[in-house]
Amino acid sequence: MVLVDNHKEKDGSANGTLVDFRGNPVDKSRTGGWLGAGLILGSELSERICVMGLSMNLVTYLVGDLHLPSSDSANIVTNFMGTLNLLALLGGFLADAKLGRYGTIAIFGSIAAVGVTLLTLATSIPSMKPPVCDSRSKGHCIEASGQQLALLFAALYTIALGCGGIKSSVSGFGSDQFDSSNPKENKAMIYFFNRFYFCISLGSLFAVTVLVYIQDNVGRGWGYGISAGTMVIAVAVLLGGTSLYRFKKPEGSPLTIIWRVLILAWRKRKLSYPSDPGFLNEYHNAKVPHTKMLRCFDKAAILDEYTAANENRNNPWIVSTVTQVEEVKMVLKLIPIWSTCILFWTVYSQMNTFSIEQATFMNREVGKFGIPAGSFSVFLFISILLFTSINERVTVPIARKITGNRQGLTSLQRVGIGLILSVAGMVAAAVVEKQRRENAVKHSYSIRAFWLIPQFFIVGAGEAFAYVGQLEFFIREAPEGMKSMSTGLFLTTLSMGFFISSLLVSLVHKVTNASWLKSNLNSGRLDYFYWMLAVLGVINYLVFLVFSMRHQYKVQNLSSLEDSEEELKNWTDTTVDNTKKNPDVAEKEEV
Repeated sequence: MVLVDNHKEKDGSANGTLVDFRGNPVDKSRTGGWLGAGLILGSELSERICVMGLSMNLVTYLVGDLHLPSSDSANIVTNFMGTLNLLALLGGFLADAKLGRYGTIAIFGSIAAVGVTLLTLATSIPSMKPPVCDSRSKGHCIEASGQQLALLFAALYTIALGCGGIKSSVSGFGSDQFDSSNPKENKAMIYFFNRFYFCISLGSLFAVTVLVYIQDNVGRGWGYGISAGTMVIAVAVLLGGTSLYRFKKPEGSPLTIIWRVLILAWRKRKLSYPSDPGFLNEYHNAKVPHTKMLRCFDKAAILDEYTAANENRNNPWIVSTVTQVEEVKMVLKLIPIWSTCILFWTVYSQMNTFSIEQATFMNREVGKFGIPAGSFSVFLFISILLFTSINERVTVPIARKITGNRQGLTSLQRVGIGLILSVAGMVAAAVVEKQRRENAVKHSYSIRAFWLIPQFFIVGAGEAFAYVGQLEFFIREAPEGMKSMSTGLFLTTLSMGFFISSLLVSLVHKVTNASWLKSNLNSGRLDYFYWMLAVLGVINYLVFLVFSMRHQYKVQNLSSLEDSEEELKNWTDTTVDNTKKNPDVAEKEEV
């Protein structure tokens, strides 16, 4: 359910206090909107070029040039991606507490540029690689030494720090450029997340085609050097558009607020609830309406005899306000859904690792041209771009007419579709791998690498639903002052997904005595690993259904919703006379 209430913030804006770069109230005719958001997207575009150009082809470099085992190489990639997304939580914390979203993007973008420059050096200096070898499958190659890997790891985790900080704030800073209390801008906000992901998918498409080809055929140094230059340009563009942005001032550490509420709720656990919630601290001045869910945390806002005095009432370490308690409830209500989003990214990580390894054992020739193994992930991003466009132009309008819901598909419905498609993707991958192995072992025949397209295409379609749905869910459901941290919380689902992939690879490698996952896939049973992920995906989806059916959506502003719904109906049905108005929105609208 979406609870719709006319309970507004004191300033009458859902966005809170926004200022220009001089700290003055914003002139909405000269700042924000798609112009400001478009410049901000350049930073995420560059981040995606760097990360995708690196992660989608890194496993072939680790196995082919550094002669590392396949399972170790896969874990290096997934650990790098996991750390990158985990550091987004740090970036979100700093953005909300001190730096602001603009400052966070600028600082961490510069760090990312330094990291990619180090990676360029690590892959260009001959002494950073072991001797060339043509007999990898026979185990005669010399693996890269710890000293040779040191600069590579330093570069990778500098990139992880920089790009993690960027990812935590770009979507939040972009959404700050739209005023949800303005019907026209609120309509643009609804499509911001789709267009945001469409743009960064274009960057991914460029990375896995042009950059991967340059890395394999011209040189790794050239490929990574282009990524470094792209990041420098993105930071320059961000700084150049400073006067066009709307800024939201940092409101202090959200983690401190959460910690205080939890401590106070525990300390006052033996107190009785007041006869009426109106007796809770600052109930009538709350910016967020009081809810009955997770009622145990209301005790943090109980006024006893000691806190009844005015001087104690204003001490946040003695008593919390209703606003603070409700904001903590909002964050805690995200955790169940958060936990069921993780496995999707475990499945997705196979597209970066073992699916690319599959391609190296298949026929990749088209005439006289050999397609780089890493470039087969282009089908992943083509699928993402295709389904992102279809969702916005076809799926959402049709769903809106059927359900009567202004969003068409709710964020959790998108996530659910993504989870189903991830299971289907693993089933397709298992079937293809079984056929590939049987042909290679029994008939000494390499099937065409284009048989990998179904698994890339299905998982890509799933990501088009799941990524947009998860991002929208965590941004919209979080308190206004914790947007960056909530984005970081969303990105930790990616992080945990990659880390769980590493954990599963290690466990499977140990339990099966390395019989499933081998550097020579023809000697292993990668298809069994894919089937295992499919079974885990089905179990995870059932748990997701339970949590999503119980989730209660964030309270929204009634007047803004009415105006927005009217604007959206006019946009989708241009034949309706402009003088007609939508029916009144009910106090509660079922999603």
